[in-house]
Amino acid sequence: MKRFAAVLMSLVMACVLFAGAATAESFTGIFEEWDPDAPALNALIEYVEDVTDEDSPDYIPPVDRIATFDMDGTLCGELYPTYLEYYLLARRIFADPTYEPDEEMLEFGRILRDHALDKSFPDHMDLLHAEHAAKAYAGMTLAEFSDFVTRQLAREADGFEGMTYAGSFYLPMIEVVDYLEENDFKVYVCSGSDRFICRTFIEGMVDIPYEQIIGMDVALEATNQGDADGLDYAFTGSDTLIRTDKLLIKNLKTNKVLQIAQEIGRQPVLSFGNSGGDTSMHNFTISNNRYRSAAFMLIADDEERDYGNTEKAQGLREKWEAAGYHVISMKDDFRTIYGDDVKKTGTFHWLEEFADREENRITADNPYMQSAIE
Repeated sequence: MKRFAAVLMSLVMACVLFAGAATAESFTGIFEEWDPDAPALNALIEYVEDVTDEDSPDYIPPVDRIATFDMDGTLCGELYPTYLEYYLLARRIFADPTYEPDEEMLEFGRILRDHALDKSFPDHMDLLHAEHAAKAYAGMTLAEFSDFVTRQLAREADGFEGMTYAGSFYLPMIEVVDYLEENDFKVYVCSGSDRFICRTFIEGMVDIPYEQIIGMDVALEATNQGDADGLDYAFTGSDTLIRTDKLLIKNLKTNKVLQIAQEIGRQPVLSFGNSGGDTSMHNFTISNNRYRSAAFMLIADDEERDYGNTEKAQGLREKWEAAGYHVISMKDDFRTIYGDDVKKTGTFHWLEEFADREENRITADNPYMQSAIE
C-alpha cells in the first residue's frame, strides 16, 4: 500500500512539474520562428497561460484581454534604411507623376533623401514629416491613397533581396499576434505612422481589423464640402471622403496613451514596442493596472540578417530591463526575421532612387536643417 502511494505521489509530482515547465517547445506549430528557449517568449507563454486560467487568481476575462502593438520596428522592419512612411513620402515627392511638389516640399524631400542613411535628421523630424505628409497627400480620396501605398509596397525593399516592402513583417511577431488572438486577446496596433498606411500595409498579412488600428491622423472631409464646417454640410450620394492637410495628431509617446483611452476605453494588459516612443504606452499598461500586466521591447541587435546595432541595442536592453520590460533580442530570440529566403545585401539604392540635380541638394541655409548642421 505504501509502495502504491509512493508511486502515485511520484506520478502526481511528475504531472505537476511537467505542467509547470511549459516552454515554447510545447507549442510546436505555433512558435516555429522563435528560439524555444527565448526568455521573453517563455515569459509571454507563462503569462498567457496564467491569465487565461479560470482557476488562477490572475485570471483576466476575455473582454479585458487587450494587447497593443507598435508597428514599425515591432511588427515590421524600419531599417531599410528608414521608416516605411518616410519612404512613401519620398516616393510621393520624387517619383509620383501625378504630384507636383512645390519648392518647400522639394526641400523637405531632400532632407529625407540626404539624411536617411546616416540618421542625421533635424530635431522634431517626426512632427516635420507628419506636417509635410499631410500636405503631400491632401486631396487624395481614401481609395487613391490606398492604391498609392499598395503600389509602393509592391517594390523590393531597399537593402534586401527576396522581400518587398509589403512582405517586411517580422515573422516571429506575427506568431505572437496569432497566439494572443487564439487565446481571446483583442489585438490593437498603435503606431506613429499614418492610420491609413497601417491599414493598407497590415491587410492580408496580419489578422487585425481596420477598427483596431490606431495611428497618426489627418482630418478628412467630403469632396463637395468646401469651407463648410461638418455641422453645416450634409453628406450626399455624390460625395466621397478625401484627405486634408490638417494634421490632427502624431501618435507617439503620451499621445499613444491618449488615443488608447479615446479609442479603446480599456487599459491594455499587454504592450509591445521597440523604442522610446513606446515607453508611455508600456508604462500606462503596467502601472496601476487591476490585472496582471506585462510590456515587451524588441531590440534591433541583429547585424547579420538586418541593420541592427549591437552596441546601441545592449544599452537599450539595460535601460528597458531597468524599466521593468521584457526584452526580445532579434539576434538571439528570432530563428528567422523575414524568412529564410530573404537576404540582407548591405547596400542601399536610396540616393539613386531619389536622385536630384546636385545644385538642389540641401544647403546650410535650409531652415529645416539648422539644428542638424549645428
